[in-house]
Amino acid sequence: MFKVILHKSISASMALIVLCSTLSFTIEKHFCGDFLIDSAVFSEVKRCGDESELDSTKTIAKKPCCKDTVDVIEGQDELLYPSFNDLDLQDQLALTVYTYSYINLFESLPQHTIPHKNYRPPKLVFDIQSLDEVYLI
Repeated sequence: MFKVILHKSISASMALIVLCSTLSFTIEKHFCGDFLIDSAVFSEVKRCGDESELDSTKTIAKKPCCKDTVDVIEGQDELLYPSFNDLDLQDQLALTVYTYSYINLFESLPQHTIPHKNYRPPKLVFDIQSLDEVYLI
């Protein structure tokens, strides 16, 4: 029981490690001056609305005080999938011999036929030995 729980917990933790190592995401931050106004991980940040817009009547645009920063955290893009051909000839031979000997180590047992497998004995209504008064001494 302990082995099963330990095996499942190690398998789940290894799957989470692989998931976390390949996960990539961005963190967007919106600063107004030196103050952090909003930060978002999976969505757009809310801007303060005081950003400079070029008006059709005004020819001079004021300098914006707000700035946006984007931090990109990239995960692992390529996972290593080693193949059998990447091994040396000696390692390939050893692995092949070990696998062959391990597979042939176990032999299947012959099928035993049970002739009375579906036999149901009759129901006893009376105790025949007591009716006939036959007793073993």
